[in-house]
Amino acid sequence: MADAEAHVMPDGRLYIVGSTDVSGSKDYCSKEIHIWSTDDPELENWIDHGAVYTNRPGEKCIPWAPEAVLYAPDMIHKDGKYYLYMCGSNAFEAAAVAEKPEGPYGEAHRITGADGNGIDPAIFVDDDGSAYYLWGQFHLRGAKLRDNMYELDADTITDNILTEQEHGFHEGASMRKIGSLYYIVYTDISRGRATCLSYAVADSPLGPYKKGGVIIDNTYCDPSTWNDHGSIQFYKGRWFVFYHRSSQNCQACRRVCAEPITVLEDGSIPEVPMTSNGAGKPLNASEEIEASCASRMKGSLFIAPDPLRPGREMLTGCGGGNWTEAWAEFRTADLGSGASRITVKASGKGRITLMTQREGKIASADVNALNGEIEAFSAKLEKSISGCQTVWLLFEGDMDVRTFSIN
Repeated sequence: MADAEAHVMPDGRLYIVGSTDVSGSKDYCSKEIHIWSTDDPELENWIDHGAVYTNRPGEKCIPWAPEAVLYAPDMIHKDGKYYLYMCGSNAFEAAAVAEKPEGPYGEAHRITGADGNGIDPAIFVDDDGSAYYLWGQFHLRGAKLRDNMYELDADTITDNILTEQEHGFHEGASMRKIGSLYYIVYTDISRGRATCLSYAVADSPLGPYKKGGVIIDNTYCDPSTWNDHGSIQFYKGRWFVFYHRSSQNCQACRRVCAEPITVLEDGSIPEVPMTSNGAGKPLNASEEIEASCASRMKGSLFIAPDPLRPGREMLTGCGGGNWTEAWAEFRTADLGSGASRITVKASGKGRITLMTQREGKIASADVNALNGEIEAFSAKLEKSISGCQTVWLLFEGDMDVRTFSIN
């Protein structure tokens, strides 16, 4: 899933709706929209509600745009009904209605006033019940929705709510209200690539908006990463940012991640880093850690399906001539008390060096498994280490790395 929109619904569960990338494909999205939900405060256990909308003939499709790829959606609850908003590869904008968040959703309606005009719908219902619709790329447009929830009030259409020039706006708007202030989270291109989720703040839903800052940047999630898209949501006492990151050395093959964030008293949101554990506990280094859960990586390595372990992933292409240009970061790992050895499971040939946040480079394991099989390689640490800290694996050679443990 990519393009995650997270909302708490009246049943108290947190629901995420997003577009669906296909593993192995270099193309964004597909013809399906999926919904997941959880009631877990740590966001670890989820229910997959499956494909709630599929744009193919013979199924409930977009009648005027059958077979169009479905881009980033949004979903909202209003007056006892659930509205799924969709857009697609020929700039259509549509909505479908259901009695439950997971559907089934009925016939699609054009968003009159926006259909054919852009991408990435964002829906917001204010405290007084007024509903707003945002959409667009490079410059954001918005308007009030009429009571039927799929027709724009033409008199309220507002152009250039956010722009690339003033706000770094690329695409992917998402609106929330915190206190008396309105926040738009969006894909920001200000750092040269569309890898940031940033926010802007206003006193009214349609602006004017002032840029606040970057919430998260997915740079170093993959050699080919391009965009980010997501949302913020308050859930069970904490604020979270939901974002996506690429894999498989392509701009697509994205997956949703989450990180806790803080909304300060002055309304600002400090930037947070990508982590390996998201909303949950630190990684337990005494158990095998999947190398594919690296928070960041640099060099030619990337996350890919593991042909020797169906259904699991690995870090492939780990190596090069200089370890400073080839590394994987794991933020944060619990090293316990008195860890003294690292064990890695890998194939290929090269050297893997462990570096910790406090101790620096502390051990190197030589890998020599050229028979195509996965083998375990160990090295004793130069000194005992403990506690929770960020660790890095530094690579020289050419290896596919599956897991590591430190105990």
